[in-house]
Amino acid sequence: MKKSYHIGVEVTLDVIGGKWKPIILCHLGNGPLRTGELRRRIPNITQKMLTQQLRELEEDQIITRKVYKQVPPKVEYYLSDEGKTLRQLLVTMSIWGERRVKRLQAENQPIELLSKDHNGYLNF
Repeated sequence: MKKSYHIGVEVTLDVIGGKWKPIILCHLGNGPLRTGELRRRIPNITQKMLTQQLRELEEDQIITRKVYKQVPPKVEYYLSDEGKTLRQLLVTMSIWGERRVKRLQAENQPIELLSKDHNGYLNF
């Protein structure tokens, strides 16, 4: 079935939209990781959701899954060349979000940013 989009941003959000995918990509920007390592770095994500998000990112060719033939089996995920093209977009989104939090804090709104570490995007 043919996919139809009204504007380009829909395509982008279809691929990297949601709460978890940008976080996964940030962590993978620092280098290949196994599923368990990702799970430890993103403690609020469930195993089911992590698996689903990794499959979707792999299907969209944003990440690559490498299986090592050993016992026990070892699987690593890393950014594909296509995934690396998202670098500037994700850095820009991070900076925008940080500025927004600052502005809302200045207006005495109850909001906090637990980490400003978006270095994973910078390391693509």
